[in-house]
Amino acid sequence: MEVINTIGRRKTAVARIYMKSGSGKVLVNDRDYTEYFPVGTLQYVVMQPFTTLGVEGQYDVKANLDGGGITGQAEALRLAISRALTQVIEGSRKPLKDKGLLRRDPRMVERKKPGQKKARKRFQFSKR
Repeated sequence: MEVINTIGRRKTAVARIYMKSGSGKVLVNDRDYTEYFPVGTLQYVVMQPFTTLGVEGQYDVKANLDGGGITGQAEALRLAISRALTQVIEGSRKPLKDKGLLRRDPRMVERKKPGQKKARKRFQFSKR
């Protein structure tokens, strides 16, 4: 199997991954994913595509993460891994799609407007 290259995005985070068959190592910015994502829920999010298809420990992933926060990066990585698995494994699209792992979450931070404190919050109104 050749190396599969895919991309995943969430908020302002971008994950570029290179996946090939191997022993199940997941490297994120040249560190192990359990070291990069110390929270258990984020580790679960990253491994969700593998556990959904039951192929844990069969593919090596080398990921470059950039931008955003730790949660956005984990979800961007999940999307990139899901996209790569659809290219490698026949019939994997339906179970991943049913769990919502192939959907790019479109929610972004709303921009701040001029004359306001934040995106929607206004300055305090004073009548006199």
